[in-house]
Amino acid sequence: MSTRARRQRRTALPRTGQGLPEYEWGTVPADQFATRRQLRAAGLRPAGQDPAAILRCKACATRPARTCTRPAYLYRVDLAQPVRPMTLAMEAALDAAMAARSTCPRCRRRYHYVLPLRTLGCCLECFDGTPADPATYLPAPSPPRSLAA
Repeated sequence: MSTRARRQRRTALPRTGQGLPEYEWGTVPADQFATRRQLRAAGLRPAGQDPAAILRCKACATRPARTCTRPAYLYRVDLAQPVRPMTLAMEAALDAAMAARSTCPRCRRRYHYVLPLRTLGCCLECFDGTPADPATYLPAPSPPRSLAA
């Protein structure tokens, strides 16, 4: 047996080793606990609280003595707070970040999708000459004209 397999067996915790109550799939009291996604769908956020319980996945139901490999953390609904509304400054910052991800640094066109800037560094038209559909981008802004004196 390899040492890698032995290390994985040693790190497996017993089911009660984490100190949080665990619920099987479908047995969670919905009025007390919710996952992050369920809180967000209800317009709530965890507000800094630590997980209050663990939800075990369906696949781990056949291994009741072992710790779940894909747990979902549950948060108390009564301690959750409403989601903060988006301010104009937050919206402007988000738009600037998305503009940076979808603007080609060479031709300055803003595409309607995120460009592969990490791998290619520019749009496909600038990279290898593949023509872009004009409906998929906004034209580059024209430089400001200087007035003749």
